[in-house]
Amino acid sequence: MPVLKALLENGDAVYINELHSFIQLKAFLVDIATQEELALMEQLVEGKVDWKGRPARRGKHGGVKSVFPMLVSFAFENMATFCLSVNFVTYLSGVMHYDISDSANHVTNYMGTSFILAIIVAYLTDSHLGRYKAVILSLSIEFLGLGLLTIQAHYPKLKPPPCNIFDPTTKCKQVDGRNSVLLFAGMYALALGASGVKASLPTHGADQFDEKDPKEAQQMSSFFNWLLLALSTGAAVSLTLIVWIEVYKGWDKGFGLSAIAIFVSIVVFSAGFPRYRIHVTKGSSAMTELVQVYVAAVRNRKLKHPDNDVELYEMNKDKEDALEQEFLPHTQGFRWLDKAAIQTSTEIEHAEKLKNPWKLCRVTQVENAKIILGMVPVFLCTIIMTLCLAQLQTFSIQQGATMDTRITNSFNIPPASLPIIPIVSLLVLIPAYDVFFVPFARKFTGIPTGITHLQRVGVGLVLSCLSMAAAAIFEVKRKGVARDNNMLDAIPGLQPLPINVFWLSIHFFIFGIADMFTYVGLLEFFYSEAPRGLKSISTCFLWSSMALGFFLSTILVQITNAVTKNITASGGWLAGNNINRNHLNLFYWLLSLMSLINFVIYLFVSKNYKYRSHILSDDEVDSKLRELNDLGADVESLSR
Repeated sequence: MPVLKALLENGDAVYINELHSFIQLKAFLVDIATQEELALMEQLVEGKVDWKGRPARRGKHGGVKSVFPMLVSFAFENMATFCLSVNFVTYLSGVMHYDISDSANHVTNYMGTSFILAIIVAYLTDSHLGRYKAVILSLSIEFLGLGLLTIQAHYPKLKPPPCNIFDPTTKCKQVDGRNSVLLFAGMYALALGASGVKASLPTHGADQFDEKDPKEAQQMSSFFNWLLLALSTGAAVSLTLIVWIEVYKGWDKGFGLSAIAIFVSIVVFSAGFPRYRIHVTKGSSAMTELVQVYVAAVRNRKLKHPDNDVELYEMNKDKEDALEQEFLPHTQGFRWLDKAAIQTSTEIEHAEKLKNPWKLCRVTQVENAKIILGMVPVFLCTIIMTLCLAQLQTFSIQQGATMDTRITNSFNIPPASLPIIPIVSLLVLIPAYDVFFVPFARKFTGIPTGITHLQRVGVGLVLSCLSMAAAAIFEVKRKGVARDNNMLDAIPGLQPLPINVFWLSIHFFIFGIADMFTYVGLLEFFYSEAPRGLKSISTCFLWSSMALGFFLSTILVQITNAVTKNITASGGWLAGNNINRNHLNLFYWLLSLMSLINFVIYLFVSKNYKYRSHILSDDEVDSKLRELNDLGADVESLSR
């Protein structure tokens, strides 16, 4: 003020005006900087970085555009491998000369291993490797496995001499020794690589969307539908082009083309690096923390529950090392697990110094364990469906090999290409489901996904039961044709039954729709219900369910043959290489009955399940969006 007064007395008004302008300019620049800082903070995505480790920003990283390379990569990966799940049984029996039941069991073991290994990969992914790195590494291992299979299929010295195992007058040599080692090395390298893709790619794709943003939450729901669409697209090419090449041009050419598809998948996925939101790994294992809860609950089983749940142990939210942690409120379910968080008097005084994670766990850890435990019954109810799927990829293909595969007089469809019918249907049904059914159902239910995840799973389980019933009915018809034409001992491929192979498409089609409902519903259910640190582990529930289903298929086939060995002329319902004299129809009826019982149990389980997160209705979504807009307006007015 003395300076301004002196300037006025000396008549230096010009300088005063310049000083006033400078102050206004400074305030304006500070205002702009504040707005830019606030805008930048709003753009940052919590817990996500770009591929160079910098904080991920909305608009630049993640969102719909970022998942496009993943979907294309997933399509090429399935183009390379999907045909193997349905045509491997033909390769193992026709080229490696295993019996039909042994070939089916080798395929189901291979598929089961592929799914069960996903748990190990998820453990490494969440704790150390990172999801996008796991995808690249897994695709590379798949490329190696296909390379080994290509080499073996190309060189005659690495496989048995050609022979028709269906001809009862010939004795075929089965693959053995080093050649069998090479075969299974290629198969299980492929299984390991496929397990990594299954464990990492869907979760990495879901990471591109923020569950806290209502708009992105809906986009994430659509992503899982798009994922199945990508799978179906790749499978359609795999079941037509690659299967046809394997059967009519040579297995080495088919395996080689699959290897090229995997290479393209690696390139496409890598091209999306600059746009990916990458989940930050912290070096700690969420699975280990789960185990700690169960161990601590057992060790503390004799401790008395505190009178007030607030006395249960939880990390101080104000501590710097807890800033990145997720805190969950205490719930009353599975009360016995709360004992893992009961503190003794000594631990209360020196909690941070004496805390043993295998004896004292945070409330949030306990709640995570409760959430996973609550999902287990749903997980168990989906195993039977995969058990049914295993039969479509093994015995149904063998059924097709006995039938008339002509489409025209000069073109035959390979039996392993039969799943193309439900796949093509899915290419139409999935967009229709996402574009038409979901918005229509949303108007009545008020749920963004149209119906709940568990309702979607239930529809698939019902269709699975109907699919097995349809398969049983058709098998009676097929065997009747063989019997009426005196062709019970006809050689498959050389003496086809006078019944068109497209009859098999009925139960394939029904099961394809079941796939669309159940497996996508499960992926979305497990991902959305799981806590932040358990996303990869949670999606492995699906792959574990499928693994157990395939392994159970192997066991069920062996048990069925053992139980029925002395009551059938063929030595068991599914024994031997002559499927015309087997009792596959009875086996399908057994699966249909098991599926029906499983669905009844599922109704009870799903009715009693309590969703962890509240499902927002349309009105609530609009309300949340208005809140965000109002918040943006408040920030803007505050900065002004």
